[in-house]
Amino acid sequence: MSVRLWPAGRLGRRSEAVLWLVLRRLAMAVPVLLLVSFGVFLLAAASPFDPIHQYYGVQIFNASSADVARVRAELGLDRPVLLRFWDWSSGLVTGDLGVSRSMRRPVAEVLAERLPWTLLLAASGLGFAVVLSLVTGTVAAWRQGGWFDRTITALGHALEGIPPFVLALLAIALFSLGLGWLPVAGLTDAGSRLGAGQVIEHLLLPAVVLGVSQAPWLVLHVRQSLLAALTEDHVTGARARGLRERVVVLRHALPTALLPFVAVLGARVPELVTGAVLVEEVFSWPGVASAVVTAAQAADYPLLAVLTLLATAAVLLGSLLADVAAVLLDPRVSADG
Repeated sequence: MSVRLWPAGRLGRRSEAVLWLVLRRLAMAVPVLLLVSFGVFLLAAASPFDPIHQYYGVQIFNASSADVARVRAELGLDRPVLLRFWDWSSGLVTGDLGVSRSMRRPVAEVLAERLPWTLLLAASGLGFAVVLSLVTGTVAAWRQGGWFDRTITALGHALEGIPPFVLALLAIALFSLGLGWLPVAGLTDAGSRLGAGQVIEHLLLPAVVLGVSQAPWLVLHVRQSLLAALTEDHVTGARARGLRERVVVLRHALPTALLPFVAVLGARVPELVTGAVLVEEVFSWPGVASAVVTAAQAADYPLLAVLTLLATAAVLLGSLLADVAAVLLDPRVSADG
């Protein structure tokens, strides 16, 4: 995305530029999603695992060849991969997502049951990461060279190399098993009814772990971006006018530093999706992560293809929202790129 100054008196065209940006990205998203989905089917066809064996389980040894052939035909597994992909993509257009062979339920029902919990965890983790990054990154840049800056910078670089599941296990060992402050896993306590209090209590630890796992890149970016903003002319001018340092940092330097931060947030969506899958699995959170693992282990490609499609769509949507926000917030940013 290039950077240029918007001509004076033409700010009304910004909305039109954003609209065209959204339309272009949506048009590009269609072939991308089709290619990713087709790739899943190609990988399924090339996989050494036979879905019919996963469907039968140990009963495959008691089934006759005729029964196996009949079930294979019923599931459409005897058809060429192109025809299977055509049937599946045609079903998507009509709202039919297929049937999950591993869960013996329509894929739409599986998503309706699990997706809201994944969205809740991802939104909570991202919100915590943003607040943590803005506060610590700003203070670290403000106190550059001090003990807080050195500590945050060292922690940020150290946490960059630690996978989310390691953080999750450490958090469980400390806050659940060691201190007993928070539950280990699940959505509610055993035998308890589903309620807001139970969900919040069980959500807190996985959301914090997910947020901390995403925070290092954001903290270091806020710090570096703010340090660069503090050297710009309008900040120097604010200091020359005798404004207090707090006003200079928060009102003049920080808004400039937040513009590239929005773009970084969009770029972190793929890692957020991956991190959410790992954190859900460790904390037995009833989202789509366990469905991903189950679908992969059982060669349940109708469910796996839809989940892959959703993850790809989330990445594309995150990138689009970040670019739209940058265009709306900064008049120097062009939507032509």
